[in-house]
Amino acid sequence: MENNITSEKLASIMARILDDNKAQDIVVLNVSNVCSLSDYFIIATGTSTPHIRALTEAVRQKIKDIFKRIPLGEETQRQSRWNLLDYGEVVVHIMHGVERENYKIEKFWSHAMTLERETWEELSKEYSKYE
Repeated sequence: MENNITSEKLASIMARILDDNKAQDIVVLNVSNVCSLSDYFIIATGTSTPHIRALTEAVRQKIKDIFKRIPLGEETQRQSRWNLLDYGEVVVHIMHGVERENYKIEKFWSHAMTLERETWEELSKEYSKYE
């Protein structure tokens, strides 16, 4: 367990967990220069209600197991069309494709910097269940 993990590394590990669990269109945004609430937003698409629930639980459980951390806040819908896990410095949005298209979070935060996939993959490689 890493006690002094950076928000960039935490976001990268969360993106990796989502990727390992077949989330689609994962985007990691560095919002630290444009938002005082968080350093990173992760936005990912789930393919169905059960998939969105499973992705949410995978992130929650793995981060608890690895770092002994639980979300500071959580928004989950009964229909699981858009779930949110708030870890303070990192906020995870797991959305159904229709909601993602309707709310266009990436477009709203377009002035934020995107953490490239190659970067978050490299930062989180030791946490992959496939390596």
